[in-house]
Amino acid sequence: MDKAIIVNRLVKDFEVTEKKPGLLQAFYSMISPKKKIIHALKNVSFTIEKGELVGFIGPNGAGKTTTLKILSGLLYPTGGFIEVLEHDPWNRKPAFLKNISLVMGQKNQLWWDLPAIETFELNRAIYEIPKREYEENLKELVSLLSVGKLLKTQVRRLSLGQRMRMELIAALLHKPEILFLDEPTIGLDLVAQQRVRDFIYEYNQKYGATILLTSHNMGDLVNLSKRVIVIADGRIIFDGALKDLVERYAGNKIIKISEAKSNLFILYAIYLLSGV
Repeated sequence: MDKAIIVNRLVKDFEVTEKKPGLLQAFYSMISPKKKIIHALKNVSFTIEKGELVGFIGPNGAGKTTTLKILSGLLYPTGGFIEVLEHDPWNRKPAFLKNISLVMGQKNQLWWDLPAIETFELNRAIYEIPKREYEENLKELVSLLSVGKLLKTQVRRLSLGQRMRMELIAALLHKPEILFLDEPTIGLDLVAQQRVRDFIYEYNQKYGATILLTSHNMGDLVNLSKRVIVIADGRIIFDGALKDLVERYAGNKIIKISEAKSNLFILYAIYLLSGV
C-alpha cells in the first residue's frame, strides 16, 4: 500500500519565558526575561498507509496535538522529515490543503452567531467546490449525521453534540483524503459519542479516507481503531495492534452495579445495542 503519512525523527522545541510569582518578579521578567526550551517532540517516527484509521493516544502534554498541527502545516518542525500525501505540510500548497482536514474537539470553525449553513457556504467558496458537488456532499453528510432540521439554527443554540456533528460536516464538504481528528468526542454524552464514532467509521469505509484520531476515550479506539500509536513525553512508546496493547498492559477490571441501578443499566445497554 502507498504511504499517506511519513514521519521520520520529528523534533519540535518551544521556547518559553519563565515567570516567577509576584509583582516584582513579573517586572524583572519583563526587563530581563529568562528563557527555557520545552522539548515537545523527541525523534518521533511512524508511517500510515492510505485508508488506515489509526488511534493516536497519550497523556495530556504528550505531544499529540503538536504532532497533528505539524502534519496539517500549522506548526513548523524543529527537525526531522514529514511528508503528507507527498507534500511538505509547511508549504501549505492548495493541492495539499484541499486534501486534508483538521477537526479539534476543543475549538470550532463555525460562526457562533450564524447558522451552520453559512459556514458551509463559506467553505464551499474557500475550497472552490462546484455547486452541484457541494449540494450532493452536503445532502449526504447531513443525512449521515441526522442534522437536517438544524442547518438554519444559530450555532450558539446547538448542543455540544450537535455542534460537533456540524463541525464534521464543515470539515468534510471537500471530501479530504486525510482527516486529523483531535478529541472529536470530548464532552459529548454517550449517545452523541456513539453517533460520531459510527459516522467516522462509515466515512473511512466508504471513501477510504486516512484518519489519525487522538482521544482519551478508550471507547473511541475500541470501536474504531485496529492500530494505535502511543506517545508519552514526546516519544513513541508503542505502535501496533490495539489488541496487543490491551493484552500487554490492561489488567482485569471488576464492574459493580447496585441493584437500584441495574434495571436502568440494562435498558441503556439495550438502547445502545439496538442502534436507535
